[in-house]
Amino acid sequence: MKLQRLLSLIRQAVEQYQLIEDGDHIALGISGGKDSLTLLWGLSQLQKFYPKPFKLSAITVDLGLDTMNLEPIQNLCEQLEVPYEIISTNIGKILFDVRKESNPCSLCAKLRKGALNNRALQLGCNKIAYAHHRDDFIETAMMSLIYEGRFHSFSPCTRLDRTGLTVIRPLIFAEEADIKGFRNKYQLPVCKNPCPMDGHTKREYVKQLIHSLETENPGATDRLYRAVINSALEN
Repeated sequence: MKLQRLLSLIRQAVEQYQLIEDGDHIALGISGGKDSLTLLWGLSQLQKFYPKPFKLSAITVDLGLDTMNLEPIQNLCEQLEVPYEIISTNIGKILFDVRKESNPCSLCAKLRKGALNNRALQLGCNKIAYAHHRDDFIETAMMSLIYEGRFHSFSPCTRLDRTGLTVIRPLIFAEEADIKGFRNKYQLPVCKNPCPMDGHTKREYVKQLIHSLETENPGATDRLYRAVINSALEN
């Protein structure tokens, strides 16, 4: 995927769901993966010409697992002229050494979001951008159906009443395959996920399940996506 295509998809989402308003200060959570780095690149370029001026701040919540080299991401942020900072935490040690969690994903996500939200508020941000893409929407709906007995997914725009922050997801129209292509074309400095659970989660299981459904029933993924968009978004 070329930059022009990425910007087209982001702008489509931004305008359809009114994700960015004049004067917004957006905190962008950077995990080091292909999705967040693609969104970083896309929003930094959109910032140059979008008619509603906005600010960006990139933030990585370091889990404290001592295995991530974030220097390439720092260099990329300097290249894109986006302020970047790393929030040091002991989340990894709490989950794996202290609590010895066998299913840590939900608690980990909650702790990471808390750290990100707190720093975003300190920086004066009013919005947080997550890099969830089209495939994530489908996977979340399927996980909800299988593990919770209901069919819903997260919204492209969600206000967090407790903090006053608004979460936006500008990659809602981008497919994971396109993001992989963007990563390869622009040689994004992707960092390997240091989490010991990487590749062994319920989400990974559902991802493979959806892949099997698409292989056996071509077009199933598109139909699932339309079902999520039309009836299962969480406000």
